[in-house]
Amino acid sequence: MQREKLTLQQLLNSAGIRRRFEELLDTSAPSFMSSILTIFKTNSKLQDCSPNSILTAAGIAAALKLPINPGLGFAFIVPYKGQATFQLGAKGFVQLAMRSGQYRTLHAGAVREGQIKDIDFVTGEIIRGEKISDTVVGYVAYMELINGFNKALFMTVDELQAHAERYSQSYAYDLRSGRKSSVWSTNFDAMARKTVLKRLLSNFGIISIDQQSAALATALQADQAVITEEGFRYIDNEHGGEKIVPFSEVIDLPDADAVDPDAADDASETPPSVEDAPSAED
Repeated sequence: MQREKLTLQQLLNSAGIRRRFEELLDTSAPSFMSSILTIFKTNSKLQDCSPNSILTAAGIAAALKLPINPGLGFAFIVPYKGQATFQLGAKGFVQLAMRSGQYRTLHAGAVREGQIKDIDFVTGEIIRGEKISDTVVGYVAYMELINGFNKALFMTVDELQAHAERYSQSYAYDLRSGRKSSVWSTNFDAMARKTVLKRLLSNFGIISIDQQSAALATALQADQAVITEEGFRYIDNEHGGEKIVPFSEVIDLPDADAVDPDAADDASETPPSVEDAPSAED
């Protein structure tokens, strides 16, 4: 029996899967695995996703030692076109950056009209102004390293909307159809904060393969991806069909043959139909 034919409950009850999560999380493995089922049962769209994609998305979060409870805002398992994607929240980026021990300050937030007077075109330095209204005109991210290096990145609301339309098929569809189904549509503020922070870290942060910074590098690659045997697949941004080979420390689930369906719990019933959980930042 192939792994895809087993239910999520059966997979989580298999010895191989349990052992791998225990290797990643030690005594925290049972509560983390329980949270996977809780999220699954409270999101009807996730119930339509491949159980294997749910496990691999959860495995990335486990490898990064980040909780997947949507209310915490660190990491999320988000359904899209029948596949579960791993998505990092802004808090997750901050957490991983701070764990590296290289950052003194890291922050992202909304900018009101008048708060930014100008941006030096040579140094990129932001020249502050005085707020003249509560209208949000953009978002800024700021970082300062322990060694004193600091950098800020600002994007206007128009630039962020153009970014979302280009890189998120679901948001582009929302614009065409007049719907609000993507996270960009339902929680623009959270996505905007995450985007400026992610772009700042990608361009100016310490991204290396040493032990301290590897987790952040992995997270930048894994964000918004379905993890496949070939690599990371970004199904909401298939421009060119980009795939990236994951780092070796990302969860290595057992082969399908290693999961004994007879050893799994057969008492796993189809989860009750429930309303989708509120959209969270991804």
